[in-house]
Amino acid sequence: MAVYNGPLCRICRAQQKKLFLKGDKCYTKNCPLEKGRGIPGQKQIVLHMNKPTDYKFHLMEKQKVKAMYGVLERQFRRYFDIAIRQKEIPTGDKLLELLERRLDNVVYRMGFAPNRRTARQLVSHGHILVNGKKVNVSSIILNKGDVVEIKESSRQIPIIKTTLEERNTFPNWVEVNKDSFRGVVKELPNVKELALDINPTLIVELYSK
Repeated sequence: MAVYNGPLCRICRAQQKKLFLKGDKCYTKNCPLEKGRGIPGQKQIVLHMNKPTDYKFHLMEKQKVKAMYGVLERQFRRYFDIAIRQKEIPTGDKLLELLERRLDNVVYRMGFAPNRRTARQLVSHGHILVNGKKVNVSSIILNKGDVVEIKESSRQIPIIKTTLEERNTFPNWVEVNKDSFRGVVKELPNVKELALDINPTLIVELYSK
């Protein structure tokens, strides 16, 4: 599975917006945006002189979402194709729903990892069980009723234990038992309730051009 493994802070600098890709660091003064760092490879004066075109505006929204969920173009396009074929909910909402249902994102949402990149590593290293079976593919899409838990021998890993202890709130579509390191997908996520700083309509318009 192809994923972006480059510097995460560089992505936020390119967007000039916090995407909270590195967990707690994003809330501290160590965040490059807090230090006033500009777009990589571009002087600040150029940033103020050139206004983004309509196409670039749409493209940046897509790149932002891809960066947030850690997927590359081929897989992102596959999710879009699935979303556009269904008719139950708007295409953009379905796209975000599919991204939210990825195993790595669910591991992150359940508080087992501080960010999605760490969640992917936990999955690939065999620390995650889905419905009682070890799964090492972070891109699988979970369904209502699926159970996600930390393998018993992995529950004392510091990053897992600390993150779960410090997490106090969870999305209403998952139910987490901290004592058993176990979570359940209660229902499919409603993206309207997630307060995501994303405009999926721009992505749909981009792919429709």
